[in-house]
Amino acid sequence: MSKPPRNNQLLIKRVGLIVAAFVIFTVGVGVGDGRFGITVSHGNNKPVATGLPSKLDYSSIDEVYQSLKQNYNGQLTEQQLIDGMKHGLAESTQDPYTVYFTAKEAKDFNDQLNNSFAGIGARLSQDDDKNLIVGEAIAGFPADKAGLKTNDIITEINGAATGTLTLDDAISKIRGPEGTKVTLQIVRDHAQTLNFTITRAVITLPSVTSKTLDGNIGYLQISSFSNDTMDLAQKYAQQFKDAHVKGIVLDMRNDPGGLLEQAINVSSLWLPQGTEVLQEKRGNVVTETYQSRGGDVLKGVPTVVLVNEGSASAAEITAGALHDNKAAHIIGTKSYGKGVVQQLINLKDGAQLKVTVASWYRPNGQNINKKGITPDDTVKISADQAKAGQDPQLDAAQAYLNK
Repeated sequence: MSKPPRNNQLLIKRVGLIVAAFVIFTVGVGVGDGRFGITVSHGNNKPVATGLPSKLDYSSIDEVYQSLKQNYNGQLTEQQLIDGMKHGLAESTQDPYTVYFTAKEAKDFNDQLNNSFAGIGARLSQDDDKNLIVGEAIAGFPADKAGLKTNDIITEINGAATGTLTLDDAISKIRGPEGTKVTLQIVRDHAQTLNFTITRAVITLPSVTSKTLDGNIGYLQISSFSNDTMDLAQKYAQQFKDAHVKGIVLDMRNDPGGLLEQAINVSSLWLPQGTEVLQEKRGNVVTETYQSRGGDVLKGVPTVVLVNEGSASAAEITAGALHDNKAAHIIGTKSYGKGVVQQLINLKDGAQLKVTVASWYRPNGQNINKKGITPDDTVKISADQAKAGQDPQLDAAQAYLNK
């Protein structure tokens, strides 16, 4: 059903997501650090950054280098300095989505995109008091095998207190190379202090899961738009059709985005071939119109899309395409708001440059950058409801489909 990307792989990337209380992250994935999004390929683009010289004058850079070399009281390597300059070139755009990746960073990025990483296999959240909380120890993975439980509070990582850490910092400290160990001190039930030494492992999670809810409603959750997304979504969609479900809940809450091709393919499960999914523009010029590709096995099945402030990029494209083509009703809270597209360019030695090349627009003509998608029905989850394991957004979706 999908067509291959035209050259380098394109993805829509969500960067710099503000971590709200009880937004769920997977230890070792680092979703909160802003490494996901929509990426597309534009081949050999005509230069658009006009007014720049054909080559940079490096004399002033060498002046800074010589000053560092002669005066810096610390250890530096040539590779550090070169990587620093490359990072700085990307950062000079002041665009949070334009990023230079070293070879290692590029590998981490692609591993995260495809839900494959070395960690302990737990989902973490952080409450208003900055307590680091285990939302779930995923069954069968090291955290679960070691004995971590939902609602455990992690107070120390390798002997260092977690009270001043951001969620991203904590994730970075807990993840690490396969086979290495991390020691966690936890408080259970606000009374018992326990210590766990857990061996990290490579953890690969499917990007799509499904189940059937009461009332014969199909539930499809997409955690990211990765290489396996369409195959899994298509399989579950066919199962829902064969079961004659009365409705579908498409849950894309906290989905930071991923591959553009996968967003188009998922939208095609509902939309007839040739239906507009999005337009891409550079300035005011339309450079590409993406349409659904057929195979619309869920066409006409009443559908609710769940989104929240963690839904970005490819998730927003899918939500907007289904909503604007009258294939779905949206419930939840306003989405993140990322309406720009990046090209992922392969460089020497495995390095990559992710650079913003265009803006994307919903079928209704809107660009949602820094605006997000406002649901048809706004339903919030309070901190108390989250602690109690309640999900009023999912409840609202089921109520809508059971009308």
